[in-house]
Amino acid sequence: MALGADGRLAEARYVASPNCDERPAGVDITLLVLHAISLPPGQYGGDAIQRLFTNRLDPAAHPYFRDLAGQRVSAHFLVRRDGALLQFVPVQRRAWHAGASSWRGRARCNDYSIGVELEGTDRDAFADAQYRALTALTRALAARLPLREVAAHSEVAPQRKSDPGPGFDWARFFGGLAHP
Repeated sequence: MALGADGRLAEARYVASPNCDERPAGVDITLLVLHAISLPPGQYGGDAIQRLFTNRLDPAAHPYFRDLAGQRVSAHFLVRRDGALLQFVPVQRRAWHAGASSWRGRARCNDYSIGVELEGTDRDAFADAQYRALTALTRALAARLPLREVAAHSEVAPQRKSDPGPGFDWARFFGGLAHP
């Protein structure tokens, strides 16, 4: 995988999200934040996540979507269950994925992180193809960015979030990064 000078990954399907802005000047991108999302919860496939991140989710399409009406959120990447990658925000821009957050005493994680959503829930196991894609994506990002740490959304926003949850196998992920 290759991250271009435009901050886009050639292997990802790009779907531009308006839910982003400029990072603060002089801030290095040092953190990767892993999330889990499925819309409606526990249902995979479809375009609801893409619609949420592009402000086109119809609140009347499902009862759960009413709670999301008006939210302006995004992530840099989404890893589908089959390993397909979507990119919503170029890496040099700030995606709105972590919300009110802090990592190791440093607030505003969106300023210095990349947000990666895994299609899933905080209860279900993730698919083999997702681990392969996430490992390749992480390597591509680390080759171009000064990434030093990886955290769960639940670690940067513990009062609000539980994802990616116990279904995410951290040992498998870090083991995959250690063995090319």
